[in-house]
Amino acid sequence: MTIATKDFDPVTFDIIQNALEAVADEMFVAQRKTSMSAIIYEVLDLSTSILDRHGQIAASGAGIPAFIGVLDKAVRGILKKFALAEVRPGDVFASNDPYFGGVTHLNDMVLVAPVFDGERLVAFVANIAHWNDVGGSVPGSMSSEATEIFQEGVRIPAVKLFEEGRPNRAVFDILEVNTRLPDFLRGDLWAGISGLKIGEKRVLELVAKYGADTFEAAMEDYMRLGERRARAALQALPKGSFTFEEEQDSGAMHRVTMTIREDAFVVDLSDNPRQKGSSNSSREGTEIAVQLAFKAFTDPDAPGNGGFFRPLQVVTRPGTIFHVEAPGALGYYSEVEIRAFDMLLRAFASWFPGVVPAGNFASICGTVVGGPHPETGRHYTIVEPQLGGWGAWEGRDGPSGQFSGFHGETFNCPAEVAEARYGLSVDQAALNAEPGGEGQWRGGKGIDVHYRVRADDNFLSVGYTRSRIPPWGVAGGRDGSTNYVELRRKDGTRERLSFATNVAVNAGDVIRVVTGNGGGYGDPRERSREAVAEDLKDGYLTPERAREIYGFET
Repeated sequence: MTIATKDFDPVTFDIIQNALEAVADEMFVAQRKTSMSAIIYEVLDLSTSILDRHGQIAASGAGIPAFIGVLDKAVRGILKKFALAEVRPGDVFASNDPYFGGVTHLNDMVLVAPVFDGERLVAFVANIAHWNDVGGSVPGSMSSEATEIFQEGVRIPAVKLFEEGRPNRAVFDILEVNTRLPDFLRGDLWAGISGLKIGEKRVLELVAKYGADTFEAAMEDYMRLGERRARAALQALPKGSFTFEEEQDSGAMHRVTMTIREDAFVVDLSDNPRQKGSSNSSREGTEIAVQLAFKAFTDPDAPGNGGFFRPLQVVTRPGTIFHVEAPGALGYYSEVEIRAFDMLLRAFASWFPGVVPAGNFASICGTVVGGPHPETGRHYTIVEPQLGGWGAWEGRDGPSGQFSGFHGETFNCPAEVAEARYGLSVDQAALNAEPGGEGQWRGGKGIDVHYRVRADDNFLSVGYTRSRIPPWGVAGGRDGSTNYVELRRKDGTRERLSFATNVAVNAGDVIRVVTGNGGGYGDPRERSREAVAEDLKDGYLTPERAREIYGFET
């Protein structure tokens, strides 16, 4: 049924649309405040959305942009498995399986609830959050050595967690027995359920106030607004086809061809390497990476709803890293998606100079540490994405110590929380003083953080890209620096890591996390004397480097 939106008051539409954004934010806050794991309540590794009855995103809360894009695809996966007649009031669906609407990897649990006004389905509410451990071959459930999804943890393939309000105890039991952290999983699960309940309640209040027809018409109108904005931006772009390729740390080449037409923006990623190991993305995950780049490039201020992405077409080839086929592993899917996102931004920078800044550190830099807590003996697992440097652009230095644009509105875990909750001491938390990213405007600084291990029999797993090839400079600016982990053993030996799984670490060992400086913009010789003096004062530059790079005597 399509509702004629012209028959309704546009002011009421605007009130409902803004109310939906507020409801999604309230869902986010409820889940954050009741979660057990710091990856959720501190880092904010979650997202929330309200979707229309067809599963299109109508409004989203704060959180990771790449997560928000999961939720419409997750609902489509549920509706593919369950006929609409099987979706009933009181149902709650759960899915973490990328082959059944989970989209990302097994650590990320999607929860979805339909919203009924009587017997009429009017919307869905949904959330997604990273759980620290869902079983699998290694603690933290993320292994760069995995070759099949079966090695990565328990698979929940779009099942009913609640059926008409009655909990499916079997699913709860399966989840809890397949994790090394059952109490944390249980707490994070119920936090997600509480977020859905808040969303359902608030949506029904809107429906009761304005009527179901008006509510649905407002969502449809919002979709049309998103589509109009996207098509208007598309009209302003030069038409044609553009091809770009980029070398990766491994030496492999990633390629993209974009075709801009009057009616569509086509991104073709079919000519890319075969799937391999755990660094693969689902077809839907790749679509999210492209959606984020498309929106950032065309109209960052437009509504990020389902309507906005209607002109976008994504082409992939099954069996490649951007379209994994079962039973391929996806533990480090995020590094594949961020490589696609970053390559598209670099392509835009090449084809449309001045639109996109210099390169950024462009990695999630996933860091997993765990083992017995030195004081309680209880098993802990810390899962940390890392901050890094963004690229400079004309007139501005790049921001320092930020998450990637792909990872979005998240935060680092404070040192005080890390020390209280985990078996680590934070010896240093500083910006990266290494060379890289010099220019008339310099790239932002990455971080240099030292975690000291406090007990024996701990482990470390990492997954960093841009560990060999640094962020690119623009207009004569210098390239930035790379991401890596330096493991400093108590005996004085050192190891440099980018991808590693279950590395043994013991009391006294130091895990040094170093993330890249962003690329610079413009000829370094044009940098102002005041800016160079400030860099010297902050310790980001030595007198020798000031002479070498900027030509300044100090």
